[in-house]
Amino acid sequence: MIYTLTANPAIDYNITCDGLEPNCVTRTRDAVYSPNGKGLNVSFALHHFGKDTAILGFFAGFSGRFIVEGAEAKGVDVHPVWTDGITRVNVFLNAQDREFNMVNAGAAVNPANEQEIYDLIDSLEDMECLVISGSLPPHTSEDFLSQVISRVKARGAEFVLDISSPQLSDLIAEEPLLIKPNDDELLDIFGLEVSLEDEQTVVDAMAELHKKGAKNVLLTLGGKGAYFSNGKHIWYARCTVPVKVLSTVCAGDSTLAAFLSMWHDDPEHVEDALRLAMATGANVVECAGQGDFAKVDEYRQHVEVRAIA
Repeated sequence: MIYTLTANPAIDYNITCDGLEPNCVTRTRDAVYSPNGKGLNVSFALHHFGKDTAILGFFAGFSGRFIVEGAEAKGVDVHPVWTDGITRVNVFLNAQDREFNMVNAGAAVNPANEQEIYDLIDSLEDMECLVISGSLPPHTSEDFLSQVISRVKARGAEFVLDISSPQLSDLIAEEPLLIKPNDDELLDIFGLEVSLEDEQTVVDAMAELHKKGAKNVLLTLGGKGAYFSNGKHIWYARCTVPVKVLSTVCAGDSTLAAFLSMWHDDPEHVEDALRLAMATGANVVECAGQGDFAKVDEYRQHVEVRAIA
């Protein structure tokens, strides 16, 4: 079973308008309210692709109940830890050719809430892997993620990190099964810059990340594709289908989940996993929220994969 941990979930409120001007009423349309958070998105996509998965996280108030009930309605089990306050609502506005992302801080947690998560992880006998995704809520202890990882490792399970926090530079030493930085995070957290025009920069960056402790690296570049390295070989993949980007919000999480759905149980099938991942990401950016993955099979036929090292 692949579990996901979303410490700071959210309701994502996706809306569209024809333009955005200050000091006037903006009429919006196509409102979509989605139970969300990076780990939740990973679980939703894993479930779609037939992998057993369940969600762990902190939830609060009416918005927390909406998320838990929405996830369960999708057929994904949730093991909630309930906290005080109200789980955040994030607003994503598509205004013609511009995207505005308004992301809130979230409901605070306390040490008792954190202990509930630790105890929950200790009790999960079927955990093979925990995907840790997204930001942390206010008042989270500095060693929260380290404590989570130590408990996962004590169970003999693997863990995946998809976090934008500077903590990734320290947590990578715990030897995650996989990390999924994008190119901006790679530069901000590790000081490593990569260029499609000079793939030696990718080779060097991957070598540095493996040296620091990562067993595998999925480096995403948005619409420019992705690189994957297992420490022995590096592949590059991109979807060649032109797509109209509506929202990029769930694309990275869905890409990661699609990749894991094939690669986790069969690490030799890297190229097939990359094709599914790139097709999924391309389909999701066309949607408000995660969408229904309706074009993934079509787009898989238009994904180029090549080995670079």
